[in-house]
Amino acid sequence: MRSEPPVHEPPSVPGVVTAEDMVATARSIVAQQEPSGAIPWFAPIGDVAGHVDAWNHVEAAMALTTAGLREPARRAYEWLASVQRPDGSWPAKWVLGEVTEPGGESNHAAYVAVGVWHELLMTGDEDFARRMWPTVRRAVEFALGLQTARGEIRWIRHPDGTAADQALLTGCSSIYQSLRCAVALAERLDDPQPDWELAADQLGHVVARHPEAFADKSRWAMDWYYPVLAGPVRGADADRRLAAGWDAFVVEGLGCRCVSDQPWVTTAESCELVLALEAIGDRDRALELFATIQHLRHEDGSYWTGWQFENRRHFPADRSTYTAAAVILAADALCGRSPGSTLFKEIGGRPLGPSEPADPTACGCVPAAPTRTANPVRTRM
Repeated sequence: MRSEPPVHEPPSVPGVVTAEDMVATARSIVAQQEPSGAIPWFAPIGDVAGHVDAWNHVEAAMALTTAGLREPARRAYEWLASVQRPDGSWPAKWVLGEVTEPGGESNHAAYVAVGVWHELLMTGDEDFARRMWPTVRRAVEFALGLQTARGEIRWIRHPDGTAADQALLTGCSSIYQSLRCAVALAERLDDPQPDWELAADQLGHVVARHPEAFADKSRWAMDWYYPVLAGPVRGADADRRLAAGWDAFVVEGLGCRCVSDQPWVTTAESCELVLALEAIGDRDRALELFATIQHLRHEDGSYWTGWQFENRRHFPADRSTYTAAAVILAADALCGRSPGSTLFKEIGGRPLGPSEPADPTACGCVPAAPTRTANPVRTRM
């Protein structure tokens, strides 16, 4: 049932950003939202238009709700539901309303569960959640249709219906959080999905324990911190993982690199790393990094996507919506006042963290029992 929506102050981080700052950042997202409700990476810059993808679109909608801009957030979710395909997926990319990459990515589809769960936490609007539930259910089933027997989830289904032969660590980490949100939403709406929980258990275990399951994208910062951010890796393992990559990715006084071997720090990766640090209780480093990345704030409240520190220029030369969204969500986690601020720590009252495999024989952690025949055949030696 829908009751009067609760009112939450926009996030603020004392000495770093005010609530008014974060509202201005959210308005920079709305300024780039298309009339349909779609939120592209960036509004057209000259002849270059930013593309829309479902994952970053949902992240931006979450940030709008967090900053109190609920009407454009709802338009974003309504548009997403209206363009979902019958198989539960969305195209990988649209540009100015036209599909440019029709393949369906698994993490794009699954992330709608995080958005709808977050919207329910923030607004208490069960009617909205129920309206979105068929969209979430189809999207999750699409993603799980790409899960292997071992447990990882392949990254895309191509337009001809074939699945990619690779899984991506960042994407699978994100799907783990998505499945946890989907399970919590299903329970809240009295439509439990125990198979989803088992799939999440297997996936989380594979993310944490089976690096051989994933394509090597270790140059990219997201592959470094996402298993911590999304929950499969926590505790001492999380500390070791972040310590192992810290010097490769974090540039003191500037932020987090996007790619380890490039002189380029990015606001979004830095703020997602803030979220990961806050989720594991490393608050001092989270605050320090969040303050550091403010050098990329624009006077209108938006944030430059990145800074190429050897050439000393903004690169790329856009102020992207997903970047602004990451800042708002990081500020909310550090602020800790809203119901959605703990989204990277616990879901539905259950802490995120490592999981035991639902089927340890499938991933090879427990050897399969030898096949035995009822009447073994004896031969003479």
